[in-house]
Amino acid sequence: MRRYRVVGRNGMGDLLVQLENVVGPGGVLTGDDVHSRASGIWRSDGIKASAIVRPRNTKEVSQILRICNEMSQSVVPHGGLTGLVESAITETEDVALSLERMDQVEEINVVDRTITVESGVILQTVQEVAENSGLMYPLDIGARGSSTVGGNIATNAGGNRVLRYGMTRDMVLGLEAVLADGTVVSSMNEMIKNNAGYDLKQLFIGTEGSLGVVTRAVLRLREQPRSQETLLVAVDQFEQLPELLKIIDGKLGGTLSAFEVMWNEFYRLVTTEPAQQKPPLDQTYPYYVLIEAMGGDSETDRARLESALTEVFEAGLVQDAVLAENEAQRRELWAMRDDVEQVNRFEPVFIYDVSMRISKMHDYVDEVNRRLAASFGEYQNFTFGHIGDGNIHFAISAGTDSEAHHEVNCCVYEPLRSIRGSVSAEHGVGLEKKRYLDISRTDEEVHLMRSLKSALDPKGILNPGKIFDVHAV
Repeated sequence: MRRYRVVGRNGMGDLLVQLENVVGPGGVLTGDDVHSRASGIWRSDGIKASAIVRPRNTKEVSQILRICNEMSQSVVPHGGLTGLVESAITETEDVALSLERMDQVEEINVVDRTITVESGVILQTVQEVAENSGLMYPLDIGARGSSTVGGNIATNAGGNRVLRYGMTRDMVLGLEAVLADGTVVSSMNEMIKNNAGYDLKQLFIGTEGSLGVVTRAVLRLREQPRSQETLLVAVDQFEQLPELLKIIDGKLGGTLSAFEVMWNEFYRLVTTEPAQQKPPLDQTYPYYVLIEAMGGDSETDRARLESALTEVFEAGLVQDAVLAENEAQRRELWAMRDDVEQVNRFEPVFIYDVSMRISKMHDYVDEVNRRLAASFGEYQNFTFGHIGDGNIHFAISAGTDSEAHHEVNCCVYEPLRSIRGSVSAEHGVGLEKKRYLDISRTDEEVHLMRSLKSALDPKGILNPGKIFDVHAV
């Protein structure tokens, strides 16, 4: 239960007047302008907040938070609302702080290979601006056209290329954030190496807006690859997948950027009508692996990939394969992996994002399915994920309504306890997973999290109730 002071109904009008004085006409939305907005791009319910405040710069964010802190008003930061763990969900007593008007690309530096942006910039915009300068921003997720840089940072977004380039935190050189009391912490570092004291940006990466609101960031860019080879292979046994990964990674000499596995149920779902994609490989294999390599020379990189493919065929690790011959075919292969919305044909459907050591993965998936069968009898479990970095996604349809959600949660999360897995690989905790946080974090770790929260946000106004409960005074 959330326990903190909030502005009473009598004081809300005064608060909104003060906030509008900061952001100007049109900067504060109320009534239908709030509730008609979906609370997330994957959701149909509206935003419940009393108001949405839309600042235009860091100074205005600072003034907004100072006012809200003085009045003990709860504030929920909003980016592109593409999250899946209810981290941006509001209640009627909340004020939503949307960074949507802070959408400027401030600078791209081709020498230092950095891009400086405001938090409201869309991920795809960053990718395109970098590409137009001959560079690449490696972060890539399915919601690239809607998610924002601030949201990516707040949730430490992962995506398809973590295997090679890491999570969002590996791409953030510096950032600017505003604390709950309005203090601006400007740590806009532009260097790859900077060991001068604490790395303060880490306080705000992956903490879901609970310690401060990120307003600007310096992101690290990479050289644009000169070749991009994409391959889909079929595999008979899960035990062959780790060996396949090892051989492919070694043979490609550091150019492997994606190793995405689709279990048979998911592959059939996204390659059968009404899905748009046709199956490039027969639908009877247990596992399908989407492999991508980004290199520097198209001829040698293709030869290296073909050599690796020959070796894994000869080793009996691969039963069939298709290699993209052009960009259109490459996009078609990726379209299968990205077509997650097909699972919505099986309502109710519950989405999961977990991680573990690869060596524990096969037994874990079997245990989840065993528990689902014992609890529900009939169920659907569409399994896929970034197996190269130990991240599995489930889309599970079980039961007849949302009342089944908790039982499915137990089937998915409890087996992680004994193998020291994580209930959240890349989506965060929010409200969705906080009751299961003890599976992945010790009491001492949670106590330290609470201490950080109390130190930076003593009144508990920032995204209250998310990740864990904080009892502010």
